[in-house]
Amino acid sequence: MATVVDSSNPKSDFPIQYRELNYLNCSKGWKSWFFTLDHKRIGIMYLIGVTCAFFLGGLFAVLLRTELLSPARILLSADGYNQMFTLHGAIMTFLVIIPGVPAAIGNIILPVMLGAKDVAFPRMNLGSFYLWMFGAAFFLAALALGGLDTGWTFYTPYSITTSTAVITALLGVFILGFSSIFTGLNFIVTIHTMRPPGMTWFKMPLFLWALYATALIQILATPVLGITGLLLVVERAFHIGIFDPALGGDPVLFQHFFWFYSHPAVYVMILPAMGVVSEVIAVHSRKHIFGYRFIAYSSIAIAIFGFLVWGHHMFVSGQSKVVAVVFSAITFSVSIPSAIKVFNWLTTMYKGSIRFTTAMCYALAFLFIFSIGGLTGLFLATLATDIHLHDTYFVVAHFHYVMMG
Repeated sequence: MATVVDSSNPKSDFPIQYRELNYLNCSKGWKSWFFTLDHKRIGIMYLIGVTCAFFLGGLFAVLLRTELLSPARILLSADGYNQMFTLHGAIMTFLVIIPGVPAAIGNIILPVMLGAKDVAFPRMNLGSFYLWMFGAAFFLAALALGGLDTGWTFYTPYSITTSTAVITALLGVFILGFSSIFTGLNFIVTIHTMRPPGMTWFKMPLFLWALYATALIQILATPVLGITGLLLVVERAFHIGIFDPALGGDPVLFQHFFWFYSHPAVYVMILPAMGVVSEVIAVHSRKHIFGYRFIAYSSIAIAIFGFLVWGHHMFVSGQSKVVAVVFSAITFSVSIPSAIKVFNWLTTMYKGSIRFTTAMCYALAFLFIFSIGGLTGLFLATLATDIHLHDTYFVVAHFHYVMMG
């Protein structure tokens, strides 16, 4: 069992190092939050920052939907619409969903589930939050310096030629990448080294398995995005031919680099949520989770498959038919571990004493919405239909059903 620190009694008999840590982390005053090493406080600061970014990205979404009420102009010019579209996607992806559950909820819950007093590297944890804040500041600067109209994917060659603040936004993405890597590294080391005696791998809560798989993606995939962003900055600043065909570069190479990160990033967003649902359904069904090992292994399988399917974003890019068929087959395969989770959740609820609390209602809604998102993905994995659905609102709907669930 983990030692519990009585923060209300500074003269308690707990070891002096615990009392000192408790004093440093929980001292009164709002200024203490800026230098806190307490994982719960850092998680709360992440939640506050992510919520502010969510309202900003949500405001852009409202402007987009308002503009689409009529074919005629309502609020935005064509260029303004493109900027709102880009900033909505970039803010929601890089500032909200990716850090939202792993960094915010993970920071609060992971040490508690391990019975640890904090994460393995508390100072790195605080540093990762400030890196997130610094990266967010670059996005706000891009908004003030002429906006961004490339789409959240920064596709070349347009992102090389546009006069908007691409370099500022890319520097923000680069900084946010370090925040994500530090968080993932911290979680992996914490899970490896700070489990209590007796908590073997297959006695860990499933939420920790989900965070572990997420952290693997963060530290392996994020550097690719950071390097790609820097290459694009170098190309814009010094006109070196990397991705621009006018300079001898290859724009399809940018797509390969970008999606090698950005498809695993989808699972950075969804895996922790799946871990939450695993815990909520088991507790509110008053049953042990059905197929614990299958759900645990499926989290790792999803992380592995996530690195192998980036090419399904590029079926219309001119890649060879053989490669397209391979990517299509692997994309169908990634649905298997996701389906394992859904069927095991349903089986857990079977003949359970279900309590329909607010948390359980959210979990049930997740099952319904995520299933729609997953099933629409099958149409996009099919070569014959993806060619017609590519770059349509079917793709937008598929993505939002998965993410918003």
